[in-house]
Amino acid sequence: MTLSSAAPVGTAAVSTQLREPSTRDEIYVAGQWRQGSGAVIESVDPATGDVFATLHSATPGDVGTAVEGGLAAAAQSKWADQLPHERAAVLYRIGNAIDAHATEISALQTRNTGKTLTETRALASSAAATFRYIAAALETMEDEITPARGNYLSMSIHEPIGVIGAITPWNSPIASEAQKVAPALAAGNAVVSKPPVWAPWISLYLARLCDEAGLPRGLFSVLPGPGRTVGDALARHPKIGKITFTGGTSTGRTLGHVAADKIIPVTLELGGKSPTVVFADADMDQALAGVLYGIFSSSGQSCIAGSRVFIERAVYSEFVDRLVSAANELRVGPGTDPGTQVAPLITHSHRDHVASMVDEARSEGAVVLAGGYAPGGDLADGAYYRPTILAGLSNSARICQEEVFGPVAVVLPFEDEDDLVRQANDSVFGLAAGIWTGDYRKAWRTARRIDAGTVWINTYKQFSISTPFSGTKESGLGTEKGRDGIRSYMRQKSIYLDLSGQPIPWSR
Repeated sequence: MTLSSAAPVGTAAVSTQLREPSTRDEIYVAGQWRQGSGAVIESVDPATGDVFATLHSATPGDVGTAVEGGLAAAAQSKWADQLPHERAAVLYRIGNAIDAHATEISALQTRNTGKTLTETRALASSAAATFRYIAAALETMEDEITPARGNYLSMSIHEPIGVIGAITPWNSPIASEAQKVAPALAAGNAVVSKPPVWAPWISLYLARLCDEAGLPRGLFSVLPGPGRTVGDALARHPKIGKITFTGGTSTGRTLGHVAADKIIPVTLELGGKSPTVVFADADMDQALAGVLYGIFSSSGQSCIAGSRVFIERAVYSEFVDRLVSAANELRVGPGTDPGTQVAPLITHSHRDHVASMVDEARSEGAVVLAGGYAPGGDLADGAYYRPTILAGLSNSARICQEEVFGPVAVVLPFEDEDDLVRQANDSVFGLAAGIWTGDYRKAWRTARRIDAGTVWINTYKQFSISTPFSGTKESGLGTEKGRDGIRSYMRQKSIYLDLSGQPIPWSR
């Protein structure tokens, strides 16, 4: 693949003729590009159902090669021994390379995942900013001299773990990779990444950008393949010193057991069933726009999707009527169409899973107020599903308790703050929440009482690499992002230096 130049992010017009990187049948193992020896992965365009590329996946044997290659590359390049600003310079160059090729990245992501070009451009921009922020944090990161309680100098320092196993999701390629790869490399580690079978191409493209930016070869490997084989081998490899995973809770639970058996750190960013709360005193126009964005952007394929919409009883009927009308007007179509708001789901099988959950909700008494079907006509061949709003269920219904990962919202009335908090917290998940109100005191009280790692007030899905992100309960373990994000990929060590010059008295 030859990397071509591209216009800066935001300057290129949206087009269906965007330049797209070639999709060679190659994986990246310990600094070497070669064809995998595993099963063939067929990449399907969700908008059309057409196979646009094939890729031979990695095997468990490739995991061992990648891990040993990462250790060798770290030793040969003395990556961990480089001064922080020297490692940071490479990370800056990777961020700039992502920006320079944002057009190609965006086009490839849209082809691979079906997402709109607007969203995939934003993800590329986010990834570039992540590498630059982590580089800046690395340059300014400090260890500390601790208060001595004797005639010695004591300090706390941080050192790399070794090789990190990173397992990334399909719903936000490039951005999710950046959130794991950038801080892990900044900390002085090698990284072996297993991208999702459904969307492997962006991770492979990132590897080429890392090469272009001068990252020592072998420090970063990309091994696409099934989680049950490649992912399992990666997590269980004895020289993997930390596992970082974003994905489903059942897989996260398995990886947590593996990490516990190995006694290694693990970061798990898992599922959610996030409540969005509309109080009667909210700005209704602002709340309406926020609720629509919170659940239907990304076609609902987001761990933080605001899928449980709690509406105060006094305004329930009025707000639901407006919400249904607005949902029916959302434009469903291919991600390459500038007018599209709701793009296809990642695969036809996932679309069918979403449809089956809606059908089950119907059987439990749900009233379908909007959507609830796959569109036909020009969209019949794609993995599309109409924005769907369900009513008539209690918060205990399966579709209110389990993650759908699609454009499906359930509207639920509440009486007062206590009733709202009780229902909102009645979930095994605790990832995110949104609150819409004109009363800042109420907003603060409710935000503190809802059990979630992130709470938005009068906004939704706003993110910053500088702000830590985590979940509670079955939504995850550990924290990503923020200045301390690099520390999560390091081991802490204490050092004591004697200043007295005298023998320890006990030896006398």
